[in-house]
Formats: sequence, C-alpha cells, structure tokens
Amino acid sequence: MTPARLPFFVYGTLRPGEANHDLFLRGRIRSEEPGRLTGALLYDGPGYPYAVEATGGEVMGELVTPRADAYAELLVTLDELEEYTPGDPRNLYERVTRQVIRTADSTSVQAWVYVAADPVAARLRTRGKLIESGDWLLGRATAPPSPTAPRTP
Repeated sequence: MTPARLPFFVYGTLRPGEANHDLFLRGRIRSEEPGRLTGALLYDGPGYPYAVEATGGEVMGELVTPRADAYAELLVTLDELEEYTPGDPRNLYERVTRQVIRTADSTSVQAWVYVAADPVAARLRTRGKLIESGDWLLGRATAPPSPTAPRTP
C-alpha cells in the first residue's frame, strides 16, 4: 500500500539551519513552517532527539511539505535516514501519522512523524535525558552533530 502524501513534522537536525536540513531537504521541499506536536515528550538521543508519545507533552519543530515531484524519493530517503522499515522490530523510530498544530494559525494538520519505537521509548522514559522545553534547538547540551549524523527526525 502506498503511504499517504502528508507533510513531515521534523524536530531535530532536519530543522532549518541544522546539519541534515540542507543534505536531505534542499531542493525537495515546497514549504516549511513552525509547528508543534502535542502528546509527546522530547528526549536527547544523544546527538539527535527522540519524540516519545506521552500525555501532556509538546514537541516543537517544523512542518515540511515536500514538492510533489520529490515526494516519493524524499519518503524513501527519510525512512533510510531514520533506519525505519515498516514492521521491523529492530526499528529505533516508527513513522506514524499524528496531528500537528501550525504555530502561525493554530490549525491542526495530519503529518508524518518519526517517534521512538516502543522499546526505545520505554528505555528513554526510565533512563533518558528529557528536554523539558520540548525544543531540541534550545535543549541540547552538546554541540550539533556533524553533517554525517546517522539519523534525525
């Protein structure tokens, strides 16, 4: 089955100005705008963040809408970046659809989000470093990862 052509909600090194933004998104996107994902908390990876589904939390990021002619290629590229394979129990991230709120007008749109897979989420809930602001750009304690960082939503 072909996945829906939804925008992506990115909250780590795929955000504008970050290491993987130009590497993976340049020339492939139609628009990007600030947004927030409710019902999730943000944890440091380290080097890249994980959104973990949780009641009451909020994660800041961008809604990225790919160009129509680049959509299929970008979906494959981002799945590879996140090492996501549908149904694989070894996934660190799962690509799921969630409602994301546009910051500019508070409207809600459905988007793809890479969230921590269940085993990773369980580990982060017990031993992870919570980014209390919900914004990886504000909350990371270390220098940004190199442009060859292995993953980031």
